[in-house]
Amino acid sequence: MILNKYCESVFKTQRRPTRTVMIGKVPVGSEHRIALQTMTTTDTRNVQATVDQVKKCADAGADIVRITVQGKKEAEACMHIREQLFKDRYDVPLVADIHFQPTVAMMVADAFEKIRINPGNFVDGRKSFDVINYDDPREFEAERELIEETFTPLVLKCKELGRAIRIGTNHGSLSARILSFYGDTPRGMVESAFEFADVCRKHDYHNFVFSMKASNPLVMVQAYRLLAEEQYKKGWDYPLHLGVTEAGEGEDGRMKSAIGIGALLMDGLGDTIRVSLTEDPEYEIDPCKRLAGLGESAWSTGLGVAPFSETTRDTHTFKRRVGDLPVQREGEDLDFRGALHRDGTVYSAVSAADLKQPEFTYKKLGAKLSVGMPFKDIATSDSILVRELPPSSDKDGRRALRRLQEVTTHVIAPLDALARDPLPGAIALVPLKQAAAGGLTLPEGSSRWAIEVDGSESEEQLAAIRGLGPIVVLLNIADGVSRLHASRRVFDVLKRHEVTAPVIHNIRFPAGTHRDEIVINTGSLVGGLLVDGLGDGALVECPGEDLDFLRTTAFGLLQGCRMRNIKTEYVSCPSCGRTLFNLQEVTDQIRQRTGHLPGVAIAVMGCIVNGPGEMADADFGYVGGAPGKIDLYVGKEVVRRAIPMESACDQLIELIKEHGRWVEPPVVEEETKELVAAA
Repeated sequence: MILNKYCESVFKTQRRPTRTVMIGKVPVGSEHRIALQTMTTTDTRNVQATVDQVKKCADAGADIVRITVQGKKEAEACMHIREQLFKDRYDVPLVADIHFQPTVAMMVADAFEKIRINPGNFVDGRKSFDVINYDDPREFEAERELIEETFTPLVLKCKELGRAIRIGTNHGSLSARILSFYGDTPRGMVESAFEFADVCRKHDYHNFVFSMKASNPLVMVQAYRLLAEEQYKKGWDYPLHLGVTEAGEGEDGRMKSAIGIGALLMDGLGDTIRVSLTEDPEYEIDPCKRLAGLGESAWSTGLGVAPFSETTRDTHTFKRRVGDLPVQREGEDLDFRGALHRDGTVYSAVSAADLKQPEFTYKKLGAKLSVGMPFKDIATSDSILVRELPPSSDKDGRRALRRLQEVTTHVIAPLDALARDPLPGAIALVPLKQAAAGGLTLPEGSSRWAIEVDGSESEEQLAAIRGLGPIVVLLNIADGVSRLHASRRVFDVLKRHEVTAPVIHNIRFPAGTHRDEIVINTGSLVGGLLVDGLGDGALVECPGEDLDFLRTTAFGLLQGCRMRNIKTEYVSCPSCGRTLFNLQEVTDQIRQRTGHLPGVAIAVMGCIVNGPGEMADADFGYVGGAPGKIDLYVGKEVVRRAIPMESACDQLIELIKEHGRWVEPPVVEEETKELVAAA
């Protein structure tokens, strides 16, 4: 049994019991469905524009809408926003987003149903990250008095008016005081929130929720688990607001959000969610609905597995289980070391139809082309799975496979197909139950096995993998079984029996599955395992779906789980009324010019609130400092101030070059350009 209890069960999805917190008319807690949230991007002082956007979000399905309130003028506008919405018969609860402004929070509590405060800056308004030396821990504790003095008036007012509060800690904006004492850690995030919760409880006020947001899904998951664990210890039952902050846009933003939010929902944690995308706010609701549906379905069905020892994971420390990489054997014609990647492996499932157009298939596998020949690139599939092997009479299909094998993109095919019609050098895939029964021999020309596991195998069968010595294990959990929990059991058995074979998660979707569904489910179900270090890569399958999309989804999963980087990492805020430029346009401009820099993280932030505080993981930052002016950061340090927007992107690239992180964009060969155009 896992030592640190953070959820009701690690063997099945069982919702964590919480009290009900009322946010206006919307109940939030374990007795209710997951509440969906988003945030406006308009200037809050523009009452009509904000009202119109709130109505659009509510019409899209938002249960709760947050609005930035950065000053007294915005607080005054909030009264008119609330009044106009009531006149228009919209009673969607509104949340005031407060940073640095206790006085403004008191004002807007008269208008809005909920106040979000950031413990990192509500009292400690310092925007620097200077280290404070606490030689005596009592000095650190003494500063709690200032928190109580500043926060108590808001608590009492919210109690009187029936308002809710979100104590919303962010990984990147911990106060200088907390950073100096706890460091930039999940523990610091939790303790920061608890200082404010203690004030609430002292005054018998309990209508509040917690959040522990981070742009890094691993940090986010660890922080929420620790928060839940500490609540169990204290006997607290406050609901959780889940979100990955500054997730970005498009598929990447949805993937990162799914990894963090989905992993927690599948453990029964979470009562209200927001997917923070650099897109118009109403577009956040669809991925919210998909995530909520996934979690609620798992809770209602209670899918899981029989209890097991659960010794594999330590939720306080992250240590990835790394499977053994292939070692080349004497006498092997092909180099099998490229069949897996040390930072995380991506496989692709290729059909016989794909092989009829090999050049297009090479491209969709991420290979470079030269005179029709494929060559591995940074984002090429490491190997392919061919469930329907083209017969040896199909010369073109066999030639395409051989060319991939020669550049170490190896071919995995079912054992029975290879036995009937061998493919020299192919890796033979065999179900574990069949392999464990014994009596199998490799087909002619094959020297390597791959084992397929569906999660229903006995401990004895799983332990037998060690003696079978496969090059890789494909974990393809059977339908009707909880992938998360069945996989945890498999990894637990592998650890106890010292099985060190690499494990690739093979997730399969029915033909016609919506792309967002593929991304959300892959991030939640497979990402929920990778955040615990369980797995060496992914194979995403969906019959009839574009190979390129499935491959990039798998790579996006690995990058979101902080495993293998094949492209630039962007941390971009979703925009709000504080934003000083068109965030979507600027992010796209920066992406077009810097998207070829794997291993480099760039933050694009609309204002100083979402600037150094919210980009803890970024190498470089592009932050709105004033209207038409940009500040550039290296890490959390501003190095260039008040740059005109017209030249800011150029200067960002200069900064990346100065720090030795720039490479020139790759030249696309003419033949590849023609193939892309034809496709």
